[in-house]
Amino acid sequence: MNLVHWSTMDTPIGPFTAVLAGDGAVLASGWTAELDQLTPQIAPSLAATTYRRVGDLGPVSVAVRRYHAGELDAVDDVPVRQRSGEFLQRAWEVLRTVPAGEPVTYTSFAELAGRPAAVRAAAAACARNAAALFVPCHRVVRVGGALGGFRWGLDVKRWLLDHEARSTGAAA
Repeated sequence: MNLVHWSTMDTPIGPFTAVLAGDGAVLASGWTAELDQLTPQIAPSLAATTYRRVGDLGPVSVAVRRYHAGELDAVDDVPVRQRSGEFLQRAWEVLRTVPAGEPVTYTSFAELAGRPAAVRAAAAACARNAAALFVPCHRVVRVGGALGGFRWGLDVKRWLLDHEARSTGAAA
């Protein structure tokens, strides 16, 4: 992959940057203004030789703004491209099916991903997820509701969970 585009936009919880392949698939994203915080998360087979900053990422920028405005399903159909082993690929696909406002535990996530005993592997899938928001790893919490970890900070994770609970009418 030779050229990818990236852009940073303001959100209620800080800057959000997305990196897109030429066909519009998200390769990496998160609450940062620094491209170098995202590029190490991109699988080597998907890495670009040139990263070009643009002012807007079209449908992806629209989806991010709509999500932060309360239209939680706006990010659901945005294409994402990540590469790893079979379990991580499956786990990332499963994460995209976890409904907003209905967080799951790491244990439940491992079960949903087809490996009930692989709770640590499920947590690793969250930690290695390059496409935050579009692959909503923030919707996975510890048993008892503790937040666990999140690359972009627990304050961001808490905001996202509260935002989704408010927008869906779910209990926070």
